[in-house]
Amino acid sequence: MQSRLKPVAAFLALYAAQGVAADTSATLGEVLVTAPQDVPLSSGATTLNSAEIARKRARTSDTARLLVSIPGVSAYSAGGVSSLPVIRGLADDRLRTKVDGMDLVAACPNHMNSPLSSIDPTAVDTVQVYAGVTPVSVGGDSIGGSILVQSAPPVFASPNKSLATGEAGTFFRSNGESWGGNLSGTFATENLSFHYAGAYAQSDNYTAGGDFKDYNFTGRLGHTLPLDEVGSTAYEAINQSIGFAWKNDDNLLNFTYSNQHIPYENYPNQRMDMTDNLSDQFNLAYTGDQGWAKLKARVYYEHTQHEMDFGDDKRFWYGPGKPPSGSGGDIAINGTPCAPISGVTVIKGMMVGCAAGMPMDTDGKNTGVTVSADIPLVRSDLLRVGVEYQNYRLDDWWDPSGAGMWPYVFWNINDGKRDRFAVFGEWEIHKDRWTHILGLRFENVAMDAGPVHGYNLNTYPTSGVGGLGNQTRDAALFNAQSREQTDNNWDLSWLARFTPDANQTYQMGLAQKTRSPNLYERYTWSTWQMAAFMNNFVGDGNGYVGNLDLQPEVAGTLSLTADWHDADEAQWGVTVTPYYTYVEDYIDAVQWDSTSNAPRIIPVVDNFTVLKYFNQSAVLYGLDLSAHYLVAHATGLGDFTAQVAASYTKGENQDTGDNLYNIMPLNAKLALVQEIGQWRNTLEGEFVDAKDEISQVRNEMQTAGYGLAHLRSRYERKTWSLEVGIENLFDRSYDLPLGGAYVGQGTTMTIPPAPNQPQWGTPVPGQGRTLYAGVTVTF
Repeated sequence: MQSRLKPVAAFLALYAAQGVAADTSATLGEVLVTAPQDVPLSSGATTLNSAEIARKRARTSDTARLLVSIPGVSAYSAGGVSSLPVIRGLADDRLRTKVDGMDLVAACPNHMNSPLSSIDPTAVDTVQVYAGVTPVSVGGDSIGGSILVQSAPPVFASPNKSLATGEAGTFFRSNGESWGGNLSGTFATENLSFHYAGAYAQSDNYTAGGDFKDYNFTGRLGHTLPLDEVGSTAYEAINQSIGFAWKNDDNLLNFTYSNQHIPYENYPNQRMDMTDNLSDQFNLAYTGDQGWAKLKARVYYEHTQHEMDFGDDKRFWYGPGKPPSGSGGDIAINGTPCAPISGVTVIKGMMVGCAAGMPMDTDGKNTGVTVSADIPLVRSDLLRVGVEYQNYRLDDWWDPSGAGMWPYVFWNINDGKRDRFAVFGEWEIHKDRWTHILGLRFENVAMDAGPVHGYNLNTYPTSGVGGLGNQTRDAALFNAQSREQTDNNWDLSWLARFTPDANQTYQMGLAQKTRSPNLYERYTWSTWQMAAFMNNFVGDGNGYVGNLDLQPEVAGTLSLTADWHDADEAQWGVTVTPYYTYVEDYIDAVQWDSTSNAPRIIPVVDNFTVLKYFNQSAVLYGLDLSAHYLVAHATGLGDFTAQVAASYTKGENQDTGDNLYNIMPLNAKLALVQEIGQWRNTLEGEFVDAKDEISQVRNEMQTAGYGLAHLRSRYERKTWSLEVGIENLFDRSYDLPLGGAYVGQGTTMTIPPAPNQPQWGTPVPGQGRTLYAGVTVTF
């Protein structure tokens, strides 16, 4: 305990020392910013500006975590830079996520390279979140909302001048000894701009607020973890981009090349880890004002090469039999290195086999084109029209590694295709104190995939049985069916905003939104428990099987918002939003019996299992609340503002009566903010109710309610800033409601016999006390 108190005392001393020397850096010349954001309107959106984002960067390297302060927004826990955003109970692919105008796609059976993980928080300039009812111009192929992330637009110098500017920053977080930095620079003339940005982040495993398990083995000889260390939470990420921009009068052309390399990112709620990830993005955009319309066009291409295997905290050697020909089997606490790599054979009446890990590879190619026009009409009305096209290709294969994974390649998805063509029209009407946004969108989604086979064959079967886990039967059934699917989807939206006076605004939204299944929901095919375990992007420890017969999800949403505030919105404000969504053909799951290849008659209870995706119906409803109040102004200690943000969501499967999975329980954040001079100090309380309304079909685990305290302080000058803080001030031990199942260490490929691990029943814990500091300098 003494070792923990020393850094706390040091931090509190720094926190109290608020006398900082005056800033004497030279003032930059005039800068002209001329790259308009892609977002055409803000009705119904919550915006995080650059100042709000800057205050959060020192505490996270995960861009999705920047959003969780918004009422109704939370995040599924995943890797350290790859959380999956949730809006009012709908997550991941049910949201449309765009980064710098690109519709990015996760190329991984566990969605480890989620869209928001492609950009470092230090590169984010603004974020707009559309919850629930979304204008069709920023929606499409989603039912839960839209997230639009923008990096900083290009800057240009004043006429007849040149400009050179840059930024450098670094951070450190005590829990996990996480550290990193960022560097960016711009050289510009009046018409040309060149920009570079780079960021690096790495972390070891983090520790919980106390012991949360009673074992320390990892499945690897000689490698153990303390009882409070959360295995498989280490990561390393490198992001770089270069940009060129040209402007002339009202025309702007902007090209950016981005490269991401994640050498490793481990996952406490997945049975595999990311062992390498390379992503290249090319993004060319044009914006021009033609007088009669403002035109926007974009062409982008993304290529992702993704590798998975078992990281340092998970067992690597598998196979039945004693060493040296086998690894000790599933009974062994730690797998023993064995040789030679081979399939399962019988030697002297004993099954023997040797497997070195389980390599999994994914290659995704994503090409998109968008063209839109904002056309002014009479009486300040505006017509938006646009077309979009996205071409996506995916291959997902698993090379043979020995034992049951032998002797051929396992094709999880072969030549997967998902092409979207969309056209939309939207009319924005301004009349007196009313604003209406009426929109209609049509999307054609065409999907297909090639034939498959398991480890046991080198051909694509259309009949037959055999292979471990019924691989031949499952592949033959899949190959014999038509895999080509075409969905014609319609979206409609109406947002109406009424502003009776300067102190109040009311908004109503009504929409129908549609999402087609992703490739993994439709085309993963194996019911073999081990293979199904590798297809899971919700982190519950279960295995999932695709369904060729899935229909698109169609959601009808109604939301109402009342916003009361003082005339300047500086003294006080209260915003309340109730909402209701009914989803037809909601993609849920049923427990699946691999032997009979049918729904399980007697459900598995309190254990991991295999599920198959099925269309059912669902409802989600709830309430979001935010408020602020200026408690004291211009006192000797500065200004004091109280803030509150709270959310409640309920999700139910209407066909089964079950609860939907991973619904955030009632939660609230209360903060007291002090602003004095260049200082901004915050004391925040985070409160989460117990999660006891759980998904029975998935054997979701309950979590207890908890309360956390956070201290934050920021000192900001014109050319530099300092951010320091303590997260989880009292080192509280708690479980993450959306953290999923802890499978971060041990024999994770299967469900091993006890006392081997992982066993069902341990949620992923949250981080214990974390001290952090970050410094940013502009020049």
